[in-house]
Order: sequence, then structure tokens, then C-alpha cells
Amino acid sequence: MRVPIKSLFTALTLHNYRLFFVGQGISLIGTWIQRTAMAWFVYRLTNSLLLLGLLSFLSQIPSVLISPFAGVWADRWNRHKMLILTQTAALIQASLLAVLVLTGFITSTVLYPLMALSVFQGIIDAVDAPIRHSIVIDLVGDKNLIPNAIALNSAMFNGARLIGPAVAGFLIILFNEGICFTINAASYLFVIASLLFIHVKQTHPSNKTTSLTDIIEGWKYAFSNFPIRYFVT
Repeated sequence: MRVPIKSLFTALTLHNYRLFFVGQGISLIGTWIQRTAMAWFVYRLTNSLLLLGLLSFLSQIPSVLISPFAGVWADRWNRHKMLILTQTAALIQASLLAVLVLTGFITSTVLYPLMALSVFQGIIDAVDAPIRHSIVIDLVGDKNLIPNAIALNSAMFNGARLIGPAVAGFLIILFNEGICFTINAASYLFVIASLLFIHVKQTHPSNKTTSLTDIIEGWKYAFSNFPIRYFVT
């Protein structure tokens, strides 16, 4: 049975989700532009695969340490306000990176700003990811449309992952890496603007337990549920 094309985009008929989808889509393209340009910039500057791996490690390690707590925070606090905060922090990170690169402050012997900004970006991503995924439920509301919204989110992410690096390549050839970082900073304005026009009603569970207790309970549930345990292990 053929599925009508229109039904594939049902979640986009919802005002809140549509705004978020457009803003987040533009921002994700900017993110992949920056990731591609960052890798090229570091390698061009240092010709070191070791340093390239180190910066990648620094940007990923906060996720291991912070993400479990961020998932609890996403359940306890206002996800809408938290997402605005994380996107604003990402805007600041990208802007600082653009300024430092465009002014020539970062050189092959002055790399500590890149390391610091990589850790900063990692912290932002660690907090942002659980919030960004869970806020879809608040934006959609109708549980029947949640699977469609999740599918559209996945398509948006993969589309940005294809478009961003291609655009970054052209920008690096025509201009330089600093322009790529500037464009990423500007892309955050779109998602922040979309979030400011969104009105979300969110219920918060009572905070009678600590964050650590919630994390432990989450792991217990994951390992007691076979399908979830299969993906975790």
C-alpha cells in the first residue's frame, strides 16, 4: 500500500513544530559547516592527525560525563528555556571561534583557544542533546504524531549532514574557515528566533529524588527491559 506523500509531513502542520523544524534545520546545516571547517582548519594549520583526534576527544568527553545528568535535568526543568540557553551558548562559542580565526589569533603555536572552545562546545552538546530530543514531545502534543515528528527530525539531521560539509567545502575554497564559523554563528539566530515564537506547555514531575537517584533508576529500568538493554549493551 502506498503511503500518501502528504502524510509523511503531517507533524509540520503543527505551528510549534514547524517553527522548530525550520530553525533547527538551518542551525544543523551551520553546525556541520563548522565541524567540517574545524577539521580542515586544524589539519591545515598543524598537519597533525594527533591534534585533530585530541580536539575531537575534548569535544566528546563532556557527553560521557554530563549527558546522564542532562537527561534528568531535561525532565525536571523547563526544556524550552533550557534549549534557548544552550543555543545562545552555542552562538557565543561559534562567534568567539570566528573572531579568533578571522583575526589570526589562532596559529600553529597558539592552539589553546581551540582546545578550550572544543570543551565548551562539548559541554553545550552534552546538555543540549537530551533537551532537543525530548522537547519534540512538548511541541507536538498529539502522541499519534510523535513518530512522524521523530522521523522528520532524523531526516532533517541526515539532510544537514549531507548539505553542511558540501557547503563548507565551497566556502573554504572561495573564502576561508573563519567565514564558515561566522555562518554557523549566524545560523543559531534562526533557531533562537524560532524558539522565542514558540509557546510550550510543559508539566514537571515532582523533584522528591536526587538527580543521581533518577540516573540509577534509569539504568535499572534499561537493564531490566530486554529491547532497551540490547541497544545499551
